[in-house]
Amino acid sequence: MSRILLIEDHDRLARLMRQGLVAAGIAVDVADRIDAAWAAIQQMPYQALVLDRGLPDGDGLILLHKLRSAGLGVPCLVLTARDALHDRVEGLEAGADDYLPKPFAMDEMVARVRALLRRPVAFHSQDPSHGDLTLRPEAGCLYSGDESVTLAPAERHIMQLLLQKPGEVVRRSALEAAAWGLSEAVTPNALDVALHRLRRKLLAIGSRQRIVNVRGMGYALREDDAAE
Repeated sequence: MSRILLIEDHDRLARLMRQGLVAAGIAVDVADRIDAAWAAIQQMPYQALVLDRGLPDGDGLILLHKLRSAGLGVPCLVLTARDALHDRVEGLEAGADDYLPKPFAMDEMVARVRALLRRPVAFHSQDPSHGDLTLRPEAGCLYSGDESVTLAPAERHIMQLLLQKPGEVVRRSALEAAAWGLSEAVTPNALDVALHRLRRKLLAIGSRQRIVNVRGMGYALREDDAAE
């Protein structure tokens, strides 16, 4: 049975969410603060997190930043009452795998968690590489020679798919599915944000590989002959 950690300080909502998830066959532990959640994660290898942003001891993204900085790539669904575009992008850039605004239907929340639990297996293959690039998924790092850069989870999933199909055009919808699963809460420009960040990171580590937009078709990882 999969086990997740629910980080939510509203007692009634946490209880209802736990009931819905347990009924779906998912074991759930509950923490109501960032420090309690961090302590629990040190003790248990959770398969996913459901994280509220509005916690008594700070924004839930503080915990998410801490996890990603420690190289922990456990999938995370962020819950928030904030529904502005910049709040969604902020959560995705912090390393969230999915985003669900409040209020939400319990069935949708359960479906989102199930999608997170299905996805990671597909992205734990041995280090994929192409040209001067090597991705180490477990560490969340992308290497080019002696240079390396840390990738957010969505960026890592996108890069892994592109590395698995070097030179091939990958449709936008396939990249979105790889990065965020079956998420309807992902904003229309979330993929554009992730690709922009990936392109900057490729330049930062001196890679000759580029993510090319093939108009009307999708994106491809191809070598730039002009790169030094």
